[in-house]
Amino acid sequence: MEKSKKALPIVLASALAATPFVSVPQQAHAIEKLSVTAENDGAGKESDYTIEFKLEEDLDSGESITIEFDSDFDIDDIDTDDIDASFDVKKVSVDGEEITIKTDEELDKGDKIKIKITSGITNPDDKGSYSVSVEAGDEDSESDDVDIKKSGSSNSSKSSKDYAVSLSSKAAGEKVSLKLGKISLKGSDELETNSTITITFPEKNMLPSSIDEEDVKVNGYTAKSVSVSGSTVDVKIPSGADADDYITLEFDKDAGIENPDSGGKHVFKVKYDGTTYESEDVEITKNGSSPSSASDSFTVNLSDPGAGARTSYTFDTDFGSKELKADGELVLEFPSSDMVPGILTASDFLLNGKPAKKATAVGNRIALVAPTGFSANSRVKVEVTYGAWISNPKTAGSYTLKATVSGRTLESKSFSVGGSSVNPTPTNPTNPTTSVPVPNTATNNSTATIALTQNAIGKQTGLNVAIKGLGVGLQKQRDFIEIVFPVGYKVPAYIAPANISVNGAGANFVAVRGQNVLIYPSQDIPAATNANIVINPAANIVNPAVKNTYSISVFTSEERGLLFARAVGVGMASPPQQKPVTSTPQQPQQPSTTIPANSASFKVNTANFSLHGKTYPLSVAPYIADGNTTMVPAQFFKEALALTTQWNNTSVAVISGTKVVKFTVGSKTAKVGKTEIQLPTPVVLKNGMPMIPIRTVTDNLGYKVGWDAKTSSVYVYK
Repeated sequence: MEKSKKALPIVLASALAATPFVSVPQQAHAIEKLSVTAENDGAGKESDYTIEFKLEEDLDSGESITIEFDSDFDIDDIDTDDIDASFDVKKVSVDGEEITIKTDEELDKGDKIKIKITSGITNPDDKGSYSVSVEAGDEDSESDDVDIKKSGSSNSSKSSKDYAVSLSSKAAGEKVSLKLGKISLKGSDELETNSTITITFPEKNMLPSSIDEEDVKVNGYTAKSVSVSGSTVDVKIPSGADADDYITLEFDKDAGIENPDSGGKHVFKVKYDGTTYESEDVEITKNGSSPSSASDSFTVNLSDPGAGARTSYTFDTDFGSKELKADGELVLEFPSSDMVPGILTASDFLLNGKPAKKATAVGNRIALVAPTGFSANSRVKVEVTYGAWISNPKTAGSYTLKATVSGRTLESKSFSVGGSSVNPTPTNPTNPTTSVPVPNTATNNSTATIALTQNAIGKQTGLNVAIKGLGVGLQKQRDFIEIVFPVGYKVPAYIAPANISVNGAGANFVAVRGQNVLIYPSQDIPAATNANIVINPAANIVNPAVKNTYSISVFTSEERGLLFARAVGVGMASPPQQKPVTSTPQQPQQPSTTIPANSASFKVNTANFSLHGKTYPLSVAPYIADGNTTMVPAQFFKEALALTTQWNNTSVAVISGTKVVKFTVGSKTAKVGKTEIQLPTPVVLKNGMPMIPIRTVTDNLGYKVGWDAKTSSVYVYK
């Protein structure tokens, strides 16, 4: 049977019944804002009880506070050890359902009193609303109701739903604005100016190292101060929120709070005046394998979007609560390891406009160390310059780039890398980006030629382009010659530089933009001089599938407009026989001294090399070290053998396919892949050029070295 609410003690009710019904003066109450809370509100369950109120009159030491439970409660013996109070307790006594607590100190008007009874109270056996009354000293009592349920729930589970949490986004790892509350304070609690509210976040990595008080509001007022320690934030209450009996906390997005990186349910805790309030469960969504949310994704800009093309990368990132600091590390993760060269130069990577202190490559990752004196910042502009030799993926498609600082990983928006299709449309040739000199009017390309090495329908073909003169000279590694194939030709997304030569030397770099092939020469080409481009059939350019005449066009990066165009026939007539590379017939060679036509040769102590009958300069002459070791400049491997070669004042990398040989200036050890080998003599620096033992490269990359006694030359071939 459900019990009725019992608002007054039995003794008081009997006294009223015996008193004539006349007007009586209002009685004073010594307490207000009474709150009685059961730890477990289940019927017939033993439970702790917390009683809170505010004194309206002084209470002398030795005076009593009396707590009377409804007669349906079962009260056992209770002593001072069972009472946890906000004041000193002198004595505790129990008479039936009445508990008397004698104070051992003076209590003043306005004091907030909290009494927790940790043992000895058993709830009524039936569900219902029951009264508990409290009186202090000789003043009248106040009462509060306790709802008893058939099956109880502990107060701790109830506290998990004390208030709601509002987030601007529930995506894992995203920087968010946050609102906690409204939180109704228990008992007689009220906010007091300069008191502290402590918020415990689910994970400490959600918080920045500091939060500006301007970004935090308490009940709509800017916080007086905010401090961060581990996973907790202490907020001092501003004067505007004084005396409020609730808490609403708001954190702006600029506060730098981020959702947990892990998905799942999370709980926030707010503590004030000794009471902890727990939030409802907050579900954070894990975005699959993506470590960052869409709003934190950054945009990547490429100077050349062609598949396999050498390009620069530029993007702006915001790592939220994580800052890149001086000597701190930023890690870039590219889609594939073949995009990253074997050796890096730190100055080719800019962080907020400043060159990186160090750049290290491991697979598809590049670790950049911020320079000393770098201003700590969560916002970082990253510039990977063209000189870093980063290339695009070789296959057309959509890709992303990742950047990590202090464990916080962001992923870029998708960027597209282009490639050839069955019948792609040639793109417009690149116009010069700098002021263009007036072309040399003496140049005349009326006799310039373009010839196919194979004109059969649908077959791979090479191409020979003979430019009679350039109006504006080309600078090596910077400027390019652009050959545009018409619709119908199949042009691969990537062409290895070794498959194209300019004036007999392997190309420095080759980029493909749809039907356009951009060739960067490895030597300067002055104005009004010839430029002969040879594209080998191994470049995998395929003739159209339809018999016809097709026009191939030639441009350069330094001249506006068409240089010239020539018609070539596909499936119509046999291509002309290619002339020998040299203009004079070669002299017969003795069988023991036959030199392969594709070899590059040089003489010791002479600062040049020969290739296909032409001579090219070297910055430093080869020489013999320690009586038997031939040393050559790193430049030789790049320009004479068309191997991808990068160097600076401290290191060198020579790359052939997937094989990489790395040297360190001043060291007698080198690395072939991951294997360390010993050198016959250390690598040295001469006039800014590293000098390398030639046999270390040739023996490990499959080249052969010979001696031509007739010309006293060393020749290298594969």
